[in-house]
Amino acid sequence: MRKISFLLLMSLVLLSGVRDFGVKIGVYSPGKFNAITDVKNVLVGQKTIIEGSNIRTGVTVILPHSGNIYKEKVPAAIYIANGYGKLTGISQVKELGEIETPIVLTNTLSVWDAAKALVIYTLKQNPDARSINPVVGETNDGYLNDIRALRVKVDDVLDALEKTHSGRVKEGAVGAGTGTIALGFKGGIGTSSRVLPAEQGGYTVGVLVQSNFGGLITVAGFPLWKYLGRNPLASRKGSCMILVATDAPLTSRNLYRLAKRAVFGLVRTGGFSSNGSGDYVIAFSTAYRIIKGKFVGNTDFVPNRKMTPLFQAVAEATEEAILNSLFEAKTMEGYMGKVEALPINKAINLMRKYDPSVFE
Repeated sequence: MRKISFLLLMSLVLLSGVRDFGVKIGVYSPGKFNAITDVKNVLVGQKTIIEGSNIRTGVTVILPHSGNIYKEKVPAAIYIANGYGKLTGISQVKELGEIETPIVLTNTLSVWDAAKALVIYTLKQNPDARSINPVVGETNDGYLNDIRALRVKVDDVLDALEKTHSGRVKEGAVGAGTGTIALGFKGGIGTSSRVLPAEQGGYTVGVLVQSNFGGLITVAGFPLWKYLGRNPLASRKGSCMILVATDAPLTSRNLYRLAKRAVFGLVRTGGFSSNGSGDYVIAFSTAYRIIKGKFVGNTDFVPNRKMTPLFQAVAEATEEAILNSLFEAKTMEGYMGKVEALPINKAINLMRKYDPSVFE
């Protein structure tokens, strides 16, 4: 892609992630797919629901592995940057430091249908189960989507679970990001990854976001909002769900520390967690599993003194994942009006003119 001239790239009219336009985020390199699925065993499935002029919503599911997660739990932690949201299962994850179901993202009023779907899914796999802790996060897509219609059903979540896969992940206005808005433009699902060099452990950190928050859009440190003529007070609402996966062997305590650093990536894009923003980070490790209370797998835990590279990696991947959600999204008209996509050509030209250092 980078061998193609910039003008030719612009002429293709196809939206791509921010990296494909030559914008460099951070110093670490992404994995093969620049996605959360670069972390081995992680799977993603999505269901996009667009109907008539009012329904713009969907579901995104993330599996830490393809096995029976209820029996083979993964270590996990949840960090709350601002708690204006509806995240199910949070207290048990905080108490036990583990996740026992897939993770579902959807819209605010569909959390409970999604949780029911996870219960059905897990009961089918585990006939003896009597207590299940479904983890479901959300953001409110009520501007583009008639959220009161409660369109997301149990079958939609089960469909997304059936479609989980590794490899490339669709971004932009898909799945749980179908109707979301971020930093004043059309938001959506975004993902990115970072691979540490061998001397720093060689670990992979992957991030997936559901971007639906307000702020002042900033790209690789460039205050793009100043040059796009946007009212700095026009976009102050919304939420962001951030999922972090890593193959680094971390305890739930250090997963919590890793989750906190993901918020720095959100801040770098111009977000600041407004009063009505539900900003949550769910982090898990695939290095080992918790089976009948025992750790099985790589338990050569990363010590505190070696966490810094992982902190930097998660901040970089979160920043790029959010930008990718914007760069992949298209203008959408829905329930209460139209939301314009980020004007990418204009944004790239502005950055090339005023701060070419943001490019590789």
